Amino acid sequence: MKKNLTIIVLVLLIIIAAKPLGELTGVSKKSIFSRGFRENNPYGMVFIKRGSFMMGPNDQSALGGINDKSVNVTVDAFWMDETEITNDEYKQFIYWVRDSIAMRMLIRSNAVGYEKLTSYRSKETPLTDLTPEELENVPLNWRASIPWKSKDDTVKAILSSFYYQGSNEIGSLRQINPLILRYKYQWVNYDQAALPKNKFNVNTGAYPPNAEARVDTSYVENGVIVNKTIVRKLRSRNDLISTRIVNVYPDTIMWIRDFQYAYNDPKMRMYFSHPGFANYPVVGVTWEQAQAFCQWRTQLFNTSSKVHGQDYRLPTEAEWEYAARGGNQLAIYPWGGNYVRDAKGCFMANFKPMRGSYTDDTGATTMKVASFMPNDFGLYDMAGNVAEWTSTAHSKSINTVVADMNPNFQYNAKNEDPDALKQKVIKGGSWKDIAYYLQCGVRTYEYQYESRPYIGFRCVRSFNGE
Repeated sequence: MKKNLTIIVLVLLIIIAAKPLGELTGVSKKSIFSRGFRENNPYGMVFIKRGSFMMGPNDQSALGGINDKSVNVTVDAFWMDETEITNDEYKQFIYWVRDSIAMRMLIRSNAVGYEKLTSYRSKETPLTDLTPEELENVPLNWRASIPWKSKDDTVKAILSSFYYQGSNEIGSLRQINPLILRYKYQWVNYDQAALPKNKFNVNTGAYPPNAEARVDTSYVENGVIVNKTIVRKLRSRNDLISTRIVNVYPDTIMWIRDFQYAYNDPKMRMYFSHPGFANYPVVGVTWEQAQAFCQWRTQLFNTSSKVHGQDYRLPTEAEWEYAARGGNQLAIYPWGGNYVRDAKGCFMANFKPMRGSYTDDTGATTMKVASFMPNDFGLYDMAGNVAEWTSTAHSKSINTVVADMNPNFQYNAKNEDPDALKQKVIKGGSWKDIAYYLQCGVRTYEYQYESRPYIGFRCVRSFNGE
């Protein structure tokens, strides 16, 4: 009886799930009655539902300037890191870059055991027959161990190049040489594809005869990174690709350079390297390095997931401000109130309450992420601790020209553009800022090639669906 009942249930399920023949049912293998695809929650991220809000400052400028106009805008749903990227998380990027370079160098040199460092297997064209260009593209085997303690002379010579040597050595401990930690990434210049003169002709299957793309190229010459802007004829989609090579190690000397006549040497020496600061926000990272991190994070996810997601990226100013407000339309600060203290008189963020009194909020410089309560979206440190990079280009009055749906003033500055075009919006204020800069709607900027001990970042990822 139970066996017959089981068969009946299975037959009914098959009938219900079957697609009607000759009808419009789509190409999905799932049943038309199923709920469809649903993204998994990315690790360490918070879902921010779509919505509308008043974008712009709530208060007059502290510097006496004219604020940009407040406008009502809508943003699509996205995921956002619940905290700023920490030193420990950024180190994962550093180690990946270091290990990938080490494996490539060992493979190119045919060092002992190099075959284990790649998953490339071909009887027709073995590794020894590949050209140097082909060796650069063979897949790496991330399950293999890099022989950092090998006694082989060739391996030792290659791996020792990752550390300071000769006159650059200071002290007895080996220190990694950040100059070797270079990451190469690419992006498509859709802004060039969108130019009217470059409009693709679907009838002829070609770009116009006068089509050209202004893109960046990057290469290493005599050990030095060379960044150039070039104009190339636009004949295929590959001509829209820009390339950038960046040193990915954070700038540590900025703790001294940005604050002269102050003893910040301990932070300079240990802030990024010591495990005691593992859960502190990474600083000393330029906008360009943050972009490289996002590209690497996307690659890391896509190589380990069967279903690719949207790219990880820096948030637009509108996304950042919407997330900071936590669903409170007119909130001045991320916690929803109009004051920087709670009912008990305790400060709500890590900032500079008054001249010389940095510790009144329990922190001096940076603090561990999530040291204060999150906003109503579950996001920590959207005010104070460190200011954060956005993808938005800076201009004094952009709210009146951007779209009211997913607004973003984006300009992909080329290498040879003037510095004025390389300003990027930063938001949130930091440990060194007064309360005014903690406001959700306040906008400041920094040059994309600069690194500061008070600027970090967090990533977002667009949500597939509503």
